[in-house]
Amino acid sequence: MDITHGSLNSAIHPKKDAVSTTLFHRIGEHIELIAALLSGALILFTWLFGDNLSQSWWVILHLLAFAVGGYAKASEGITETIRTKKLNVEILMILAAIGSVTIGYWTEGAILIFIFALSGALETYSINKSNKAISSLMDLQPEEALLIKDGVEKTVPVSELQLDDLVLVRAGERIAADGLIVKGASSIDESTISGESIPVNKSVSNKVFSGTVALDGTIMLKITTRPSETLFQKIIDLVQTAQEEKSPSQLFIEKFENAYVYAVLAIVAIMMFVPHLTLGWSLSESIYRAMVLLVVASPCALVASISPASLSAISNAARKGILFKGGVHIENLNSIQAIALDKTGTLTNGKPVVTDAIFAPDEDQMQIMAAARAIEKQSTHPLAQAIASFCQTNTGSSNQPEVLHWKNFSGNGVSAVLTNKWAIGKADFVGKEAAMEFQHNALARLASEGKTVAFVKKEDKIVAMFALKDTVRQTTKQAIAKLKSNGIIPFMLTGDNELTAKAIAVETGIDRYFANCLPQDKVKFVKELRQQYRNVAMVGDGINDAPALASANTGIAMGQGTDIALDTADVVLMNNDLSKITGSIQLSSRMNRIVKQNILFSLSVIVLLILSNYFQLIDLPLGVLGHEGSTILVILNGLRLLR
Repeated sequence: MDITHGSLNSAIHPKKDAVSTTLFHRIGEHIELIAALLSGALILFTWLFGDNLSQSWWVILHLLAFAVGGYAKASEGITETIRTKKLNVEILMILAAIGSVTIGYWTEGAILIFIFALSGALETYSINKSNKAISSLMDLQPEEALLIKDGVEKTVPVSELQLDDLVLVRAGERIAADGLIVKGASSIDESTISGESIPVNKSVSNKVFSGTVALDGTIMLKITTRPSETLFQKIIDLVQTAQEEKSPSQLFIEKFENAYVYAVLAIVAIMMFVPHLTLGWSLSESIYRAMVLLVVASPCALVASISPASLSAISNAARKGILFKGGVHIENLNSIQAIALDKTGTLTNGKPVVTDAIFAPDEDQMQIMAAARAIEKQSTHPLAQAIASFCQTNTGSSNQPEVLHWKNFSGNGVSAVLTNKWAIGKADFVGKEAAMEFQHNALARLASEGKTVAFVKKEDKIVAMFALKDTVRQTTKQAIAKLKSNGIIPFMLTGDNELTAKAIAVETGIDRYFANCLPQDKVKFVKELRQQYRNVAMVGDGINDAPALASANTGIAMGQGTDIALDTADVVLMNNDLSKITGSIQLSSRMNRIVKQNILFSLSVIVLLILSNYFQLIDLPLGVLGHEGSTILVILNGLRLLR
């Protein structure tokens, strides 16, 4: 057997190789940021120890700072210019840096490249995070399915499935494609589609969706939708489309950048020759003034007007458990006029709990709860786990009876034998007539409150019923009240039914809601709200919320939400505290005020320096002092947001 040294080393140290691969992957992801920071470090080192360096080493270190920091943006700018045949800001930065070197100001040119490289690295990081959002969605799509053809089971790629194919899905497996159940029954976890934590019971002739999970039963389904057209695939497409859309402000900035580049270069070209020909300047003086213009007109202070303020606001918010993925999202938050909120996991805690336990008056409550606890502990169903947890809390460490002949009836309930025969589940499962007669008045009340009811039958008698509900978070009511007081109109979007949606809306103080929402419905409503209110936020936590989060002006995810929601959102509430949103809006208002101050100041300084240069009132050192000084001042003004 021929084993090379490298493969043998990998076999002996697989964990070491895996760590190395992960390390190199992470370095590759952040290579632009690393290069920008290294460029800054070289500039700082040269500035601190310049007096102790020889002239050649001083030049070499500056050239390294230029090359390391400027390579990525220079390459991008040149490539884009060749492709579009249009100049861009990257080209302007290159020329400004070259201009600085031409007239002997190496450090200023290097600093210009460093600032621009850092902003480019942050932009690349943001794009990579968006791509990860799509990747995490793709991971939830099964790659293979168990095809049944002519009575033979065969594992095939999902992409090869055809309409009317029969596919077997075992308990605990993820469904590979949209289809109709033709055999079997199961509780289906549809949280990836609807966002609701309580599974839905599905049987023959019911439709199931790709990406959902069959919890406790094996089903056979007939494919009704091509794999490329499933509802789950539409969610992915919606997220991609929304992330690729450019906001009006972004489009305006791009147009402004193009105009700015041509304007500056045109004025520099004029400055190089026209004063010499018309004003009697010497050619060297004209070229000198043109190079000064190229330096002072570079938008360092303009760039610094936004970035330090944004980073300071981001740091301030992070200390309070609010994570912003960029300053633009803080800026947008200040102008929010309406906010759409998912129900499950956002307004509510996301897990069903027992809210009411009602027992037959002549029965031993402790015995019933001990039996229910023992039986429901055997099940993985969320409702069963909630009942078991409630009973355990209320029975303490009492002895648990032995469970015999435990049997699950998928989507209906469970039965078992202790010292008696027991059954826990839906009304139809335990006997609908008897269930409807048990505590009739209480049952009607629980139904009106949108609660799910499970009945307990001992032998042939209904002895108890448990009402379950996904409860509202403690901070929700306060948060909704704060939003209203700030003039922001709240809307609730939920995949749950009308009755449950109404009950939660009333409890939380939300006046407007939309029930029975699929992911594409949430996107539709968010877009309609944007047309009506212009600037809209969306708050959610589930996979099904991701397209709507991406479609809103500002997407806000709960910290305990799914990976796709966290990756897609612009803002993350780490403590799941909705009341933090209003504090973020106030921070947004402060940041926008400071940014406007910085922009006005930096533009004024640029105009003043350009005019002073034209009238020969300043030389290069004073121009650099004014240019760099204005940059420092706007940075310090932005840092006030750290308080």
